[in-house]
Amino acid sequence: MTSIENRSEVNEFILTGLTDVPELQVPLFIMFTLIYLITLLGNLGIVALISWDPRLHTPMYFFLSNLSLVDFGYSSTITPKVMSGFLTGDKVISYTGCATQLFFFGAFATTESFLLATMAYDRHAAVCKPLHYTTTMTSSLCAHLASGAYFCGFLTSSIVMGNTFSLSFCRDNIVHHFFCDIPPLLVLSCSDIHVIESLIFILGSLTSFFPFLVIFTSYLLIFITILKIRSAEGRQKAFSTCVSHLTAVSIFYGTIIFMYFQPSSNHSMDSDKMVSVFYTMVIPMLNPLVYSLRNKDIKNAFRKALSGQQLQLINHFS
Repeated sequence: MTSIENRSEVNEFILTGLTDVPELQVPLFIMFTLIYLITLLGNLGIVALISWDPRLHTPMYFFLSNLSLVDFGYSSTITPKVMSGFLTGDKVISYTGCATQLFFFGAFATTESFLLATMAYDRHAAVCKPLHYTTTMTSSLCAHLASGAYFCGFLTSSIVMGNTFSLSFCRDNIVHHFFCDIPPLLVLSCSDIHVIESLIFILGSLTSFFPFLVIFTSYLLIFITILKIRSAEGRQKAFSTCVSHLTAVSIFYGTIIFMYFQPSSNHSMDSDKMVSVFYTMVIPMLNPLVYSLRNKDIKNAFRKALSGQQLQLINHFS
């Protein structure tokens, strides 16, 4: 593969951001700062609670802690730069910085896709085969599944980033987006992009449709099992949990399919920006609420942690 330095005449990019209206810069900075703080507190708080409470050392919460780390990772790849642009007006990103941002965002987003599938498989094992759950979801299997998700994510992103930045960017350096993403970068290339578009479609199909198929199959079997439950209250509770999870999954995959599985000529950069806000900033903020804060175990662990802190303060001042 030809090196990045030899293939491009551009050494920096200019991100257009979400808006150029001066009156909106400060309100948007405040809004995205709050979103980012909630994302950090929510996801890192979940990781800390799961690590701290031995009762949460189960496969489900092991995968949840990894999901929270990934949400923290890909939100942190995008949001701080966006916030800085609102505050300072500096929307320039270096060529290497752009490639790095694209790599880590792609890696974390793809890893999340596989983690969501892994979590669906875990719930299938727990609901459909509860008697064999402990022998099925062993610590070794959980570690391998999580490691496989990270491996697939970072390998796929390496391939996509390497091929994207092997193109020549000699037309312009203005990226019509608020971060370095594939569609707006391909628009700037004066190389033949048909091969890279085909590659992205194939890799995207493997890393999106395969996990989605696992999720769909797992929950189809879960629904069949739930329908056999005699208790109406039990069925309602189970369906409520599934609907919350599937709603988040639908938003995640829906935005990805909308963004990446259409020809570049059909892309509207303004609509892409709005859709991208959901999966780069909103979804990482909502996932702790969807997957954890409605969970009794997480709530009990949080109360226990607060009680422990209160006791420490009382003992300190007494």
